[in-house]
Amino acid sequence: QVQLVESGGGLVQAGGSLRLSCAASGRTFSTYNMGWFRQSPGKEREFVAAISRSGDTTYYADSVKGRFTMSRDNVKNTVYLQMNSLKPEDTAVYYCAADRSSGYLSRLSRQYNYWGQGTQVTVSS
Repeated sequence: QVQLVESGGGLVQAGGSLRLSCAASGRTFSTYNMGWFRQSPGKEREFVAAISRSGDTTYYADSVKGRFTMSRDNVKNTVYLQMNSLKPEDTAVYYCAADRSSGYLSRLSRQYNYWGQGTQVTVSS
C-alpha cells in the first residue's frame, strides 16, 4: 500500500505557473504508474497526466498538453506537475493517484488504486 500527499496548490493569476508535488510513502513507489487528476465543483473528476514507472513515458490530456509537464523522482518518492500558462478553467482540486497493476498509462480514474487528499489550485482572471 502507498500513501500520497499533495502540496503546492494555491492562488495564481492567469498566465502564471505553479508546481504541484505528490510525496509517496513506502519502498515500492517505482513500481507504480502515477497520474494526476482534477475536479472542479459540479464536474466529474478528469484526467490530467500520467507517467510510467521509470518516468520515460508521459501522457497528457489535450487540454493541458504543451502547458503542463509531469515528472517523477524515484529516489525522493515524489511526482511533480509543473503547470505553466495557467488559465481560469484550470481551477480545480488536483489529486495524484497510483496505479499498481496496469501495463499501460491509463486516463481512467477507476484504474488507479490509491489517491491523495487533493490540493486546491485557483487561477484568477
